[in-house]
Amino acid sequence: MHELSLAVEICRIAERAVGPGRTRRIREVTVEVGDDAGVEPSNLSFCLETLLDEPPFHHARPRLVRETGDALRVCSLEVDDDDPDD
Repeated sequence: MHELSLAVEICRIAERAVGPGRTRRIREVTVEVGDDAGVEPSNLSFCLETLLDEPPFHHARPRLVRETGDALRVCSLEVDDDDPDD
């Protein structure tokens, strides 16, 4: 089940992108998954849900966007900036 190792790497990418100590502010991780990427989207989604529900992420949501081709990339992170006007 290589989707678990992919999910772990996606979490590492997210953690590096926001910086240490800020991962609990991540609300959503969006990943583009190509039809030819060799990934089972439902398995990847399950693995991401499990990892992002635990510390240090504290209930972030995964969002998978299906694409044509062999794409597999983190395309966006939704981060809470603590602005009450959002």
